[in-house]
Formats: sequence, C-alpha cells, structure tokens
Amino acid sequence: MKRIGLIGGMSWESSLLYYKLINEEVRAKLGGFNSADCIMHSVNFADIEAMQKSGRWDDAADLLAQSARHLYQGGAGCVVLCTNTMHKVADAIQNAVPIPFLHIADATANAIRASGYTHVGLLGTRFTMDEPFYSGRLTDKYGLTVLLPDADGRQMVNRVIFDELVHGVIRDESREAYIRQIESLAGQGAQAVILGCTEIGMLIHPEHSPIPTFDTTVLHANVAVAFALGD
Repeated sequence: MKRIGLIGGMSWESSLLYYKLINEEVRAKLGGFNSADCIMHSVNFADIEAMQKSGRWDDAADLLAQSARHLYQGGAGCVVLCTNTMHKVADAIQNAVPIPFLHIADATANAIRASGYTHVGLLGTRFTMDEPFYSGRLTDKYGLTVLLPDADGRQMVNRVIFDELVHGVIRDESREAYIRQIESLAGQGAQAVILGCTEIGMLIHPEHSPIPTFDTTVLHANVAVAFALGD
C-alpha cells in the first residue's frame, strides 16, 4: 500500500471526512483490520482564507507547496489537496514534488463521464464557480458543459459555505435554499450536480437532490485509495 499524503485544514470539517472516507474504503476493499497508510499536513484555514480574500494566491501557493514538500519528505506517494477552491494553485503544488498530485476535478469528471452525463451543475465557493480553473478543466479536458447558479444564487451558496459549513453548522433553511438552486440548474438542463466544495456533502445528501449528485469529497477520497492500492 502506498502512503497517501493529505493537505488538510480547509476546512478541518471536510478534512475529517477525508480521513474517515479513505479508511472506510480501505477496509471495504481489504477487510479485516486494514486501514489506510496516510499522513496529513493540516494548515491554519484562517491564513488561507485571508489570502483568498486579499487575492494573495501566490502566497497561498507557496504555503501549500511547502505542505506538499512536508508530505513527500514524510514518505507520501501522492498528494491529495482536501479542498476544491485551492486547486486554483494546483500547478504550484504539483511542481513542488516529484510524486503525483491527484486533482479533484479529474476524479469528479471521470465519475461523471462514466455515468454518461454531459451537462452538470456546479455548486462551490465563489472562486470555484466564478473562475475558470475548475469549470474550465471540466470543459476543456473532459468536454463537459458546466451550468452555474445566477449571481444571487452563487452569492448564497458561497455565504453558506463560509458562514456555516466550514464551522460545522448545518441549517435546514440553507439546505432548502441549496435544493432550490439545484432545481433551477436542473431546469437549465443539468443532468446532475457537482457538490464542488468539500463541505457541501455535509448539507446535501443524495436523497435531497432532484438530480444525481457528485460529491467531490467522496470521489477524491476513493481515487486516493485506488492509487494507494494500485487499482
């Protein structure tokens, strides 16, 4: 089993889910007392959030590249960045180490294509929804058509993430607001929806959505296990 290197803390609420999901998947595949060989370097999200807000992406890239180097020095065979938004600096992280960087958008797109969908909605932080580093990869590399909420919808989705989900707060009214956004995306032609922030799966479960959901946290964790086990 190869060692999985996790860059966590963005937020630790979803990093906790990564650890749980990865170990559950290893146990499901290998049985018995098996669990994952993994290490995590968890950053202070307050530092990252401040860099996001002020547009200091180069500083964030440097910080996360250093995290990747710590993981490599600790024997990691791959790097898993436990957040969607910070994949904006994915190239800097990959360039920092000679081991594979398992991109969350690739894990998501491959699952969508395997399911036969071509038109997908995307929910995430304002950075993930507004900027092309994520949706552009889905479109350019995988040929997917990505649909987004309108400006008010994007603002609401982002607010719930930063004001509630990253703090572990789950509110029924926020779930209903998200469901309305998913219904709107379905009305625009979305065949499925990407839960494109690693905390959204805490709020929206498959049974809440009128169309299939692709939880990026689950998909990313499963790809990490497949890599570790050589599947």
